[in-house]
Amino acid sequence: MRRRTLLAGAGAVGASALIPPGPASAGLSGLTELRRAMAARVARGEMTGIVYLVAHRGRVHVETIGAATLDGATPMRRSTPFRLASLTKPVVAAAAMMLVEDGKLALDEPVDRLLPELAGRRVLTRIDGPLDQTVPARRAITVEDLLTFRMGHGIIFEPSFQPPYPIITAAAGLQLAMDQPDPRTPLSPDEWIRRFGTLPLMYQPGDRWQYNTGALVLGVLLARAAGRPLEDFLRTRLFRPLGMRHTGFSLPRSQAARLPDLYAANPQTGELELAPGSPREDWTRPPAFPSAAAGLASTLDDYHAFGRFLLNRGVHRGRRLLSAASVRLLTTNHLTPQQIADTGQFPLAGMGWGYGMAVSVTPDEISAPGRYGWDGGYGTTWFNDPHRDLTAIALTQSFDFLFNGASVEFQRLAAGVAR
Repeated sequence: MRRRTLLAGAGAVGASALIPPGPASAGLSGLTELRRAMAARVARGEMTGIVYLVAHRGRVHVETIGAATLDGATPMRRSTPFRLASLTKPVVAAAAMMLVEDGKLALDEPVDRLLPELAGRRVLTRIDGPLDQTVPARRAITVEDLLTFRMGHGIIFEPSFQPPYPIITAAAGLQLAMDQPDPRTPLSPDEWIRRFGTLPLMYQPGDRWQYNTGALVLGVLLARAAGRPLEDFLRTRLFRPLGMRHTGFSLPRSQAARLPDLYAANPQTGELELAPGSPREDWTRPPAFPSAAAGLASTLDDYHAFGRFLLNRGVHRGRRLLSAASVRLLTTNHLTPQQIADTGQFPLAGMGWGYGMAVSVTPDEISAPGRYGWDGGYGTTWFNDPHRDLTAIALTQSFDFLFNGASVEFQRLAAGVAR
């Protein structure tokens, strides 16, 4: 029954728009193939719906397919808001570079000046060892360490996701909510960083790439450097100038009510089911801890404004908001080949890392080296290919989108539009 409902919804509410209008281009066949592939996944019940955009050399193509709810009653729309999850990271990294340009932060400075809770770090002698078996950190954590995720702490993906090591158990006991946006931590930024500062690091600063924690700490740092709450700073310096009127850590009640269901496939039956997550009501008020790692919600056009701003090397509608040099730092790989190799196949899968986003370093089925972007664990993905003046964004609320081949298929077919 559920699969039939989804199929009916997909057929009824699919829509597309090509802006600006014009004659057929070489990429139209690619757009048709992309739509057919995404519609087929909706029809098979892999996701209830999807909204996506492909922009190439000034032409913007938007598709809405399927429904925002499991019952198929609410169609996906171009204006539908989505929980971005980790697509938050590139946005916050760009904002950090604005503070660097303001002179309120320096990339090579220790974070201790604004985060004294992290001064005098100790480092575990082994990752699975007791918390009292440590050595002094060889150096302080720098601002750039947070941006490149080499601060010495992060999610452990191997040998299993977040194994019950003492350091992982301790973080959970402190309610730090370090590996996912839900459930949200009830802690304020000051209390969060105080508690985090009681833990040792996992590795020496600068040695390894580790996911997520750097962004969480960065959010606290930016608020202190800016002298205002993180959301206020982002809204003033980034969202308003870019026209991102529907982006934030909280949403107006009318917009929060339109958030799609969050869902995942049942591992036994393959049927889509509602997944745990913050209820829509939670999005109507600011969170206690605005997660710079995964806490934003946004819309397709808002995120496209951000992507286009980077593709234009920091210029939005003729106004420079960020220097080209800063954009280059954001979108250039900073990891060594060994650090890339040490991440294994997940989550970088051979990609490098700039500031807050991945960067391709070898040719692949999507592009030549230099493509940059990232994914969100709730089923969102974005990339810019500066060599082909190409942006692609896909928004769902399906956990499986990133792991069942749909995201890679979307990126590959979207890239084909520019060939």
